[in-house]
Amino acid sequence: MSAQPDHAPLTPYTPAPGAPAELLHQLRADRRAAQWVPAFEQEWAAALEESRRTFSLGGLYAVLQDWQGRSAHAPAVDAFVAGGYDDSEAIDMAELRGRRRHR
Repeated sequence: MSAQPDHAPLTPYTPAPGAPAELLHQLRADRRAAQWVPAFEQEWAAALEESRRTFSLGGLYAVLQDWQGRSAHAPAVDAFVAGGYDDSEAIDMAELRGRRRHR
């Protein structure tokens, strides 16, 4: 048997040097800029302060990755909202739990 793992190790997320500025530019151009820009700046400032205390870039990278995800998924959320929230196929978990108790 080999001592090699059977899966590829996860590579840490390391953004490009200009990624924060590029993301901020995208957020400012978005229709949600009034809400998103201040929220991003607040989270970024908190992560920056943590980074100064801990000498770790992990918090900054996490904030950047979270906001890149929000920005990337915004069109899908908009399409869902525009579609009228059809959740008729959804399962009501509270109702399901209630049925289990009464058995």
